[in-house]
Amino acid sequence: MKRLLPLFACITLAFVFVAPAVAGPYTDDLSKCLVRSTTPEEKSLLVQWMFANMALHPDVKYLARVTPAERDRLNQKVAALFESLLTRTCVAEARDAVKNEGPSTFEASFTVLGSVAGRDLSAHPQVQAGFAEFAKAINGPKIEKALAAKQ
Repeated sequence: MKRLLPLFACITLAFVFVAPAVAGPYTDDLSKCLVRSTTPEEKSLLVQWMFANMALHPDVKYLARVTPAERDRLNQKVAALFESLLTRTCVAEARDAVKNEGPSTFEASFTVLGSVAGRDLSAHPQVQAGFAEFAKAINGPKIEKALAAKQ
């Protein structure tokens, strides 16, 4: 069962933080710059922002209480961060990426940044403990038996 815990954690996170499947070299450069240029605190801000906006979905809205004022505050802070990254810190990479690979490079690059921020979040001991609780609910032997069965 312990072998399956990382798999279940990865599957769970894949539903939340999906990285783009294909990226060109300029998008890769921009992605690397964004990740390299954000502090742990800024990555935490991004996770808070993503959570606050995902909490708007009707299927999960009841699980979180994020006020419009809190969401607006997060929107303002993340907008300032994105602006800083695209106009100062990673401006050369952003310019090259959009020139050579088009405006979709921003979505792809910021998705990578969000994925890295989410990975940092998932590494927290309390989050890992939550995944461990989830793993207790899985019937590991049943899954292992099904996967080992010949078709």
